[in-house]
Amino acid sequence: MTTTTLPARASGTFDLGGDLPVTRLGYGTMQLTGPGVWGWPADPDEAVRVLRRAVELGVNFIDTADSYGPAVAEPLIAKALRPYADDLVIATKAGLTRSGPADWRPVGRPEYLRQQAEMSLRILGVDRIDLFQLHRIDAKVPLADQIGELALLQQEGKIRHIGLSEISVEQLKTATEFATIASVQNLYNLANRQSEELLDYATQQNIAFIPWFPLATGKLAKAGGVLDEIAAEHDATPSQLALAWLLKRSPVLLPIPGTSSVDHLEQNIAGAEVELSDAEFDELSALAS
Repeated sequence: MTTTTLPARASGTFDLGGDLPVTRLGYGTMQLTGPGVWGWPADPDEAVRVLRRAVELGVNFIDTADSYGPAVAEPLIAKALRPYADDLVIATKAGLTRSGPADWRPVGRPEYLRQQAEMSLRILGVDRIDLFQLHRIDAKVPLADQIGELALLQQEGKIRHIGLSEISVEQLKTATEFATIASVQNLYNLANRQSEELLDYATQQNIAFIPWFPLATGKLAKAGGVLDEIAAEHDATPSQLALAWLLKRSPVLLPIPGTSSVDHLEQNIAGAEVELSDAEFDELSALAS
């Protein structure tokens, strides 16, 4: 690994929606909240430092949601980073309500999605949301109504691009009947490939794939295992190797590792500088096959 002042830039870039360049290694804000993604963090000042340090290290893509807290992560972003750098891209989400710690309930009624978009505009202090994602499809509401409302917000200039979270290939294809979809966000990492089909389709269509929980390695990181051995050869951690694997897996992958610690943030971002050989990539790919 090499040390640079902007290590995140080693991950390369991707044009979100075809017209919005982002550094592929981003930052996710879920961990900037209290336990159960509920309430304020124990150290809000450290949360502000984390956000500012991420940008200092070359991150210009930040993923958040109205439900993180709720209404905690977005205000922290505004406090830490306004006035925003010209190249900073903030992605937020709506469609999950909160009734307590670790309690998430989908609500996709058009009037609710519009209200939350307006709230995010106000809280973040922006005139337009770069990427507005439907946090979950609400099975009780026609998909056409949910996507249609986001398309209306886009036509009104309140959001730039539309994204979806935790969906299937078929749901993505259906959604594209009502709007252009710029991104998808599903659980995906070295140890969990359940969204492999969606990733392959997104790669074919040049749709951004934002893997949440990207650094999970689970049993693969056991001492003396392949992941541990290759990490040692690179003077890296298993998590950094898992990140390097994601960045090599597909050019549309935009990992957003999150943390509430500046030290951990710096360690994560250093993973962008780990370069795997094709043989190492294949060996790691085979681990969870």
